[in-house]
Amino acid sequence: MTVSLRGTREVRNNCQIFHLLGQLDAFSEPTFQKVILSYVKETANKIILDLSQIDFIDSSGLGALVRIAKQVSTMKGDLQIVSNARVTQTVKMVRLEKFLKLKNSLDEALKDIS
Repeated sequence: MTVSLRGTREVRNNCQIFHLLGQLDAFSEPTFQKVILSYVKETANKIILDLSQIDFIDSSGLGALVRIAKQVSTMKGDLQIVSNARVTQTVKMVRLEKFLKLKNSLDEALKDIS
């Protein structure tokens, strides 16, 4: 069995940045959401999810992104998502690109995070 999602975390300018690669799907979504929400609830109100290296995202992954965005918003935080063409296309299909604050690069996300 292979791990479908891998990632690293860094802290920069009081912001938690998660660099993810692989697939954000029904298999990886529960762990992904649990890990990210634990950081949101414990320490961080500024989160960047770098999905620029994601190969595939399905409805489970989109649902997790929406739940994370809502939790960050509830805590008066800011969530930015660095996207790639594949992720952007999937997000646009369900008309969530503005809600999820998609960015083209990590630099753009860092500049726009409040």
